[in-house]
Amino acid sequence: MPTPSTPAQYVLILIDMVESQGCDHDRLFAGTSLADSGIASLGARISDLDFSRLVKNAQGLTGDPTLGLQLGLRLNLSAHAVLGQAFMTCRDLAGVMDLFLKFYHLLAPALTLQFEEVDERCVLTIVSEPYVTPIEFGYELMYAAVLNTLRGLLNKPALQLRVELPYPRPAYGELYREIFGEGVHFDCPRGRISFPRELLLTLLPSSNTALRALYEAECARLLADLEEDDSVAVRTLRLLRKLEGQYPQMPQIADMLNVSPRTYRRRLEEEQQSFQDLLDQVRAEHATRYLQNTRLPLSSIAYMVGFNDASNFRRAYLKWTGRSPKEVRIGTKH
Repeated sequence: MPTPSTPAQYVLILIDMVESQGCDHDRLFAGTSLADSGIASLGARISDLDFSRLVKNAQGLTGDPTLGLQLGLRLNLSAHAVLGQAFMTCRDLAGVMDLFLKFYHLLAPALTLQFEEVDERCVLTIVSEPYVTPIEFGYELMYAAVLNTLRGLLNKPALQLRVELPYPRPAYGELYREIFGEGVHFDCPRGRISFPRELLLTLLPSSNTALRALYEAECARLLADLEEDDSVAVRTLRLLRKLEGQYPQMPQIADMLNVSPRTYRRRLEEEQQSFQDLLDQVRAEHATRYLQNTRLPLSSIAYMVGFNDASNFRRAYLKWTGRSPKEVRIGTKH
């Protein structure tokens, strides 16, 4: 399962909601990775641990327990980024649900959902709870976002859903009914959302088969990236290997990974890694491959891995690998 994280768009909307009430952003960011550099260090996603802390801070600063519902109702199609654009290209709501079930981990990696059609209704069951705490916030955010997204897709601003919540009715429980309608049920065994099955046949005016294929391919690529080891060191190695022969400096790599240089350096330190060590590891890999698989002169190999002088390259390679370039090349011949 991908590491629990939240899309940056959701975080930015929450920050805007809180700051519009006059709350100080330094107090909002307290205890999170945003505390030092603010939103300048915000990449494409934020860990759910950080997001939970932001939520706790936001509720404490505003004194408003309904922020989850409010945030969910602000998550429109554009807030869901590429997946939201993909939804709009589908032929009908059935196609949207197919895409959603394939790629919902782009929106909530920690979530596990089950979809079925029961008694003329479509039922979405939350198998594993939202990772974000408090638990009510996670459910409210998800349910309100689903409602708002469906209303936008179907152009049905008055659409209502049946929702089941696995916790007691909160003090502001009446707000649930104002948002979702009369089909609100608390103290249920599991969280569920349902709507009439006939809605699956609703045609979407923005349907575009060619665009859907493109967006679906991009969603698949993003999900594959998300499911890989997300340590900064591993991502750095992967990027440096792709950029063979270029070897950008640390600030450029940080920019490519959508973080500030300061945050990038701190995260590497937390992983007990350094950029220089990672860079040298990749240069050693590339140099070894050239030595073993080509007849290029040492001066050319030195230049290809970033050295202007072959003797400096020899010393560096010996330091990296414990062997001289000559030993590696001779060993290959045998």
